[in-house]
Amino acid sequence: MNKFTSIIEKCAETGLYVGYVPGFPGAHSQGETLDELNRNLQEVLSMLLEDGEPSLEAEFVGTQVVMVA
Repeated sequence: MNKFTSIIEKCAETGLYVGYVPGFPGAHSQGETLDELNRNLQEVLSMLLEDGEPSLEAEFVGTQVVMVA
């Protein structure tokens, strides 16, 4: 079982949830709900992994709050 961290945003124009896996080319999808997005990402990742283990271009580290005066 592989485990990946995805970044999720909500598109202001479409209202859809958009998710991607940092550093994993092609690992992105969208959905009307978070559950639908999760299922869609699982499907995309499964298809990408059929070509073998990915060589990730980056690794998710975390988030950081930046304060600007």
